[in-house]
Amino acid sequence: MSTVQLNFVNKSNDQNNSEIVIFQKNVAADFDEIAVAWKVIKNCGQGDYHPFTYSSLYQVAMSDSYGNYTPKLSAMPGQAFEMVLAPSGDLIQYSGPATAANQIVLKNSLQKGAVSGYVYRDGSVAALKSNIVPAQQAAFEFKPTIFIGVASQITQGQIMNSAIISIINTEISLLGIASADIVMTGGGSGANATPFTFTLENVEMA
Repeated sequence: MSTVQLNFVNKSNDQNNSEIVIFQKNVAADFDEIAVAWKVIKNCGQGDYHPFTYSSLYQVAMSDSYGNYTPKLSAMPGQAFEMVLAPSGDLIQYSGPATAANQIVLKNSLQKGAVSGYVYRDGSVAALKSNIVPAQQAAFEFKPTIFIGVASQITQGQIMNSAIISIINTEISLLGIASADIVMTGGGSGANATPFTFTLENVEMA
């Protein structure tokens, strides 16, 4: 499994202590487009940097209608998992290969009750689907890209509203990269303010 070493660097003129949100889009989604705040960087002042990793290894978990959450299981694209009723209660288990090699599939195999499915990258929720009814499933597929932008009042691991998603349009490809800095510039106040921009610097290829 490959892991990209990333380093967010604040070289902006921001005076508002803005929050930086990083997320991915589930390209397999055939439901209303939602995105989860995978990383939220807070209090990163001018000249500060914030290291983090982007791994190609995932984990999955599910929760049931009774408020129970399963442990996380390691997962890879091309694998399917399901929630089943075992003698001890509701459990998540590997169910076999997914029909599409690039997708992770989470299925509700319970007789009754909707479930939610979660996909984690580097310990943080990267995508989720709620209200998966019995016999239905959710598919998750990600391109090796991240979206990054400035936002406020965002909670890591929570669904972001569509208005925020629509204004964050900086997409950074991590394909083939081993490490890189993501440098934020721009900002400021008054007539001298400029839009925030995010660029890759010091890129080392894998």
